[in-house]
Amino acid sequence: MTVHPLKRTAALGGQFPTAILDSLSEAVVVVDASGLIHYANLSAEQFFGVGRARLIAHPLSEFMPEDAPLFSLLEQVIATGGAVAENGVTLVSPRIGNRFCALRLSPVVDSDGLVAVSLVEQTIARNIDRQMSHRSAARSVSALAAMLAHEVKNPLSGIRGAAQLIEQSVADSERELTRLICEETDRIVALVDRMEAFADGRPIERGPINIHQVLNHVRRIAQNGFGKGVRFIETYDPSLPDVHGDRDQLIQVFLNLVKNACEVPGDGDREIELSTAYRHGLRLAVPGQQAKVNLPLVVSVRDNGGGVPEEIRAHLFDAFVTNKPTGTGLGLALVAKIINDHGGAIEFESEPGRTVFRVMLPLQFPQGTS
Repeated sequence: MTVHPLKRTAALGGQFPTAILDSLSEAVVVVDASGLIHYANLSAEQFFGVGRARLIAHPLSEFMPEDAPLFSLLEQVIATGGAVAENGVTLVSPRIGNRFCALRLSPVVDSDGLVAVSLVEQTIARNIDRQMSHRSAARSVSALAAMLAHEVKNPLSGIRGAAQLIEQSVADSERELTRLICEETDRIVALVDRMEAFADGRPIERGPINIHQVLNHVRRIAQNGFGKGVRFIETYDPSLPDVHGDRDQLIQVFLNLVKNACEVPGDGDREIELSTAYRHGLRLAVPGQQAKVNLPLVVSVRDNGGGVPEEIRAHLFDAFVTNKPTGTGLGLALVAKIINDHGGAIEFESEPGRTVFRVMLPLQFPQGTS
């Protein structure tokens, strides 16, 4: 006689400390040799996109293809009685999408053939590692901006003044050259002025910010300017609490992201989706903090353009990296700095027809950062 998974789980009692397992950020399910699910933690609900009641007593094959590497690993654990682990496994299905995971499978002691399966999304780990390089890039640009303001702007003022003096004593036919000198020095000064934003070491003025009001403001600016003709979709979670941050700086972040989304090359009508969500269990180590900071509030900007060119993806948030003919490559570098100053993180994924930038923010600003 087959024992129902829920009854079997209850009979095992203390082997399933629910509160502890629900606190884990990785998805954990317990299955039998046939792949029938007997237990699922809170992160498993989020991984598979369904509630626990929908998972338990259903076969794992309902949620991923039967030829997925997970099932061959399960057979190996059942056959040998030993634990197995495999990194860099891609799990693809219409229900869970495309997930790049590390898998850990271990037999549950004294459970008559049950196996605990842990699924850890490695994309999150890789993106969090990438945040450290974004932070380092922002700090490098800050130092460069401070140097440029001191070492470049002052000499440029002298050059411009000398050109204006020369202009008074040369023939009309040669004044075009002096005007060219003035225009080019003005252009370089404007570029340095933009970079001086990176050198601003003042603490940001923080307060409770409704992120949806920020996004609505950005959308209105876009629709009345560079985003005319773009179809905007808003998918918001109205239950989200306020962000503790600087309204003007957050507007600048999302204005940059939306402007890039509007201007990226692509075929057909342009569509941009602004969305917000709460992501449980996402934490990031912040320099100067002993404990990891929770980054549960996620704001996404999705476009249907041609995608980010492969050759610049690894350095997309570095200064002076751009594929725009007239771009300076400072927009995303400044975005990374502002998000860093807010104690958050930014990541992106891109393919032709779908690019998503995700900004992850803490609900409370971590003390000791600025």
